[in-house]
Amino acid sequence: MDDNKQQIIHYFIEEAQEHLETVEQGLLDLAEVISDAERVNEMFRAAHSIKGGAAMLGFEGIQATAHKLEDCFKILRDQPVPIDQKLETLFLGGYDALKALVEELANSPTLSLRPEIVAEILTGSAANFVALQEYLEEMLNTNTHDTISRETSVVATEVSIGGGIAVMAPPVNIVAVVTSTLQQMLALFKQGDNPANRQQLASISQSLTKLEPDAANWQSLVHATTQAIVNPHNTYNAVAPLIIRELKQAGDLLAARRDREIAISASLQQATTTAAPVAPVASTAPAATQITIPVDVRGAAQGILQNFSRQQVTELVVLLHRVISNSKQN
Repeated sequence: MDDNKQQIIHYFIEEAQEHLETVEQGLLDLAEVISDAERVNEMFRAAHSIKGGAAMLGFEGIQATAHKLEDCFKILRDQPVPIDQKLETLFLGGYDALKALVEELANSPTLSLRPEIVAEILTGSAANFVALQEYLEEMLNTNTHDTISRETSVVATEVSIGGGIAVMAPPVNIVAVVTSTLQQMLALFKQGDNPANRQQLASISQSLTKLEPDAANWQSLVHATTQAIVNPHNTYNAVAPLIIRELKQAGDLLAARRDREIAISASLQQATTTAAPVAPVASTAPAATQITIPVDVRGAAQGILQNFSRQQVTELVVLLHRVISNSKQN
């Protein structure tokens, strides 16, 4: 396993353990927590985040278990459910299974899950999750065949307009798109550093701007990750875990409609501007291959304005002026 993936797995373990703590604290006082919508939502988001990280790294056992808990927390979040000792015990049983899987990964010297241990935990928790789902259905007194909603693509909605039928496009599954994108980027990071590889990584990163074009903080963060990628002074070992972490956290906030909380960390900001003491030609040539723009000046300007914020354009102008000045001196 290469160093990049090891760092990302270590980050995932650390993040998962923090989320597990959030879930545990909520479950131990569930009778009180259920009346606090924000705390219930925190438990839902914690399970959701563990599921997304596990999916990105291919830990299917953790993903499946976190998904089951997420579905159950979604019911608590969306519908009033009376809490009793039996429900608390069933939820804690699901939590224990997820915690056991994360601990198995954390204690593994190879940062992997042993199939036989995963199978044992999943088999042992299966009956508990079935009982939890059935009891939730009983408490909700529903007659539907499937009370617990699963994270699938949403069917397009038909709306009658003036006697006709208009089909509304289904909403974008932000978590699924971000997770899939991060998986592609992780695979490219593992291939090693070269100009073509950086160009492809930058293009994939920049494609995330298509998600929520009006979310200014999300747009700024995606632009920053792209800049960090094309910065030739950033090694993959240093920048890969940083970018994966920043996009994962921001994607979760975007999906939760909390895009105002998205912020560029100091580490990412530094990665967009860090420069090594090398000759100007050596520092600019690799970066130039990372941006595809028209040959004509007007087209190039339009391309830059379309893909960068005003602040980023200003920084680019300052950087170009500095490079030109240094070139004249040499």
